[in-house]
Amino acid sequence: WALEFEEEAIMSGNTVEHVKDAAPIMGKYFDILCIRTFPSLKNKEDDYSELYIRQFIKYAGIPIVSLESATLHPLQSLTDIITMQEYMRGPAQAAGFAGRKPKVVLTWAPHVKPLPQCVANSFSQWVNAWGQADFVITHPEDYELAEQFTKGARIEYDQSAALKDADFVYVKNWSTFRDYGKIYTNDPEWMLTNEKLALTNQARVLHCLPVRRNVELSDEILDGANSLVTTQAGNRVWAAQAVLAAILRGE
Repeated sequence: WALEFEEEAIMSGNTVEHVKDAAPIMGKYFDILCIRTFPSLKNKEDDYSELYIRQFIKYAGIPIVSLESATLHPLQSLTDIITMQEYMRGPAQAAGFAGRKPKVVLTWAPHVKPLPQCVANSFSQWVNAWGQADFVITHPEDYELAEQFTKGARIEYDQSAALKDADFVYVKNWSTFRDYGKIYTNDPEWMLTNEKLALTNQARVLHCLPVRRNVELSDEILDGANSLVTTQAGNRVWAAQAVLAAILRGE
């Protein structure tokens, strides 16, 4: 049933239980509560307030882990960093990355419907915090993300220029942030292909999945040797286990 999240609400509508009552009960049942929430993509202020997850944090009385929220996807981003680091440490690659930062490119891709900014926001936040990459974000004009997440990255509207000499390319769609939740373009020229990959330093390609084949990413990329997508998805297990273990140890 529907939960009420607003403080001092008069619950005469469709909501049947307040989070102030539900969250503490869940806190009695579990040691850790994992929550996934979604944005409306209608009201930016409401979505970016993260009311739902903040109220669970406030009232549950136990650690809350975000499985994805309206604005961020931290477990995915931890996975992404692990995947890139793991690849860079591989015996065939380690020498090539010695003494230099990898060039990491986050590229917008077309999609059939408007999607949240959470994965792109979170990846930008984590790569900037990591501080070990030459980080470039490329997208069509008017698809700028919130600066609180992208500050420190170079923004490039020319995808080909952004891809030049890249070591990793993260492909993801997101809807507009300023004029919130819109699709301004679905230009298929933004889909990553082997022809575009040739501009890179034999870059490895990442995507959080699920992926629209031959819309966001071509078959030739996903099925090719440069794709880390399956490895990346598998690393979600280890990222989540590491976080849960750290919480249970009280770290």
